[in-house]
Amino acid sequence: MTVKEFGYKKDENRQLDMIRNFKLTIEYDGTNYHGWQRQKWQISIQQTIEQALEKITQSKINLTGAGRTDARVHALAQVANFSCNTKISARAFQKGLNSLLPPDIVILECVPVNEAFHARYDVKSKIYHYRILNQELASAINRKYVWHISKKLDINSMHNALPHIIGNHDFKAFQGAGSPRPSTIRHIMSAAFVQESSNQLVFKIQGNGFLRFMVRNIVSTLVCVGLGKIKPDDLLKIRESKDRSNAGPTAPPHGLFLVKVLYEL
Repeated sequence: MTVKEFGYKKDENRQLDMIRNFKLTIEYDGTNYHGWQRQKWQISIQQTIEQALEKITQSKINLTGAGRTDARVHALAQVANFSCNTKISARAFQKGLNSLLPPDIVILECVPVNEAFHARYDVKSKIYHYRILNQELASAINRKYVWHISKKLDINSMHNALPHIIGNHDFKAFQGAGSPRPSTIRHIMSAAFVQESSNQLVFKIQGNGFLRFMVRNIVSTLVCVGLGKIKPDDLLKIRESKDRSNAGPTAPPHGLFLVKVLYEL
């Protein structure tokens, strides 16, 4: 879809255009992508949407996401924004993008927003879910969306470890190796396990921000608790050590979903 298909000739569009800021809410299956962020040699969600936007606007577009998701991580409601010179409506952008994007990326909403809105810097908190299938056999259908753990987990012990990650803490021990940040202090507002069925477990966490691999490293450490490899109170010792080697191995990416990005009303 191009500017011409929206009913504007190129020269006419220049005369009618104005700078406008648009907010996108995006659902995607991350299986076939090397994460959100634009990559030089790998396909990404950001790059794929930008290319579609550039076909519509016939101009270079920089799409800003609320945060990065890693390779094979999914999103139910990622948020991004872009600014451009256009008279094209938000609804037309949504329809145009969905006609150009592959079926594993869907624009759930496109709305005009204040020019000052920034998808990343204005975030107040994010909610992630991590899905675990806890049964002997793996799932053929859901294998791309759950972490299969065949040994029985002690859910009560995992629950007992959760208070050690709630609150304002230094989460350096759960930060991905080789990805230093100026500050590793984050505020976790809530964390809980929800037993959806006898074999389906969902870890739900909300925080003001997350370090790279932080959720996956927390999940894997909690699984170590559930398998009896460490005790619930060991999470406090691990957190206070600020040593990544003390936490569990990084959980696989495909069980992780960015569920919601929250902004101040």
